[in-house]
Amino acid sequence: MTTRGPGERCLLVPLYVHPGADPAAWEATAANGATVAWVVFNPASGPGGAPQSEFVEAAAVLRAAGVPLLGYVDTDYGRRGHHEVVADIERYQEWYRVEGVFLDQAATAPDLLAHYRRLAVAARSLEARQVVLNPGTHPDPGYAELADVVVTFEGGADSHRSLLVPGWTSDFPQQRFAHLVHGASLEDCAGIRETARRHRAGYCYATPGSGDNPWSVVMPELLLTGVRGTP
Repeated sequence: MTTRGPGERCLLVPLYVHPGADPAAWEATAANGATVAWVVFNPASGPGGAPQSEFVEAAAVLRAAGVPLLGYVDTDYGRRGHHEVVADIERYQEWYRVEGVFLDQAATAPDLLAHYRRLAVAARSLEARQVVLNPGTHPDPGYAELADVVVTFEGGADSHRSLLVPGWTSDFPQQRFAHLVHGASLEDCAGIRETARRHRAGYCYATPGSGDNPWSVVMPELLLTGVRGTP
């Protein structure tokens, strides 16, 4: 399990934009290797049917900058079968040499814990050093026990400010939780680390983006830092 302090690499970046369409977003993320804990790597809402050369090159650039990659895999709230999910993880390792997995649309109920525990075991057997679950809300506490990091919030900035955090989260270090915030003002983006820490999350990310893919808009801090060329 990899553990980083929130004052070091605290950004979990869902970089859901094609490197050919917005190379500046990828360059800025690479330039911020000192603050980016992981990039969620998502060529085609998953690995796709074949490796894409532009993503292979982009992955190499991020890796050279010391930024670990998490392969995006949709679990469809537990409806996708074990073998189908594991096949996606295998493709990521073969094509892009990712360091971990980001299991999106994760379930929250205790009756699916066994399914996700098997997925976590399979991912680690395939040399995924980090298993991140994204239910987007606080799940049953058992999910925090089987994953390295759980995304306990994904949503708008207004909802994030008023988030109610269940007491069981205090049984775990803050670095076991992450928050992803969209529709954020510049002030929200600038203060996301402190807000996330108040809500017991050691990792975070905020973007002013909205709509179907808010994560196509890069966090302003990354772009400004990238322009200056300093981490």
